[in-house]
Amino acid sequence: MTKNYKSIALYMKALSDETRVKILEMISYKELCACNILEEFNITQPTLSYHMKILCKSGLVNSKKDGIWTKYSLDKDNFKNLQDFINNMPL
Repeated sequence: MTKNYKSIALYMKALSDETRVKILEMISYKELCACNILEEFNITQPTLSYHMKILCKSGLVNSKKDGIWTKYSLDKDNFKNLQDFINNMPL
């Protein structure tokens, strides 16, 4: 198996902020609208957009437009790649 270190680094960079880690946990249960995510934080909508852009760009999160709203979900394949990378590191 060839490791894609660039992708792993993007995943880890995306998870280097506690807000993004919490968002990732939230959407791991179910797809959420940006408005639902925003309710859990004391941040502005532009700040949420910034965090979501980083998570989507990393490949850990998928987004889709639903009318005026954007819904976010976990990209399970890429998240599994990150899990596998971490799990296969010798301790």
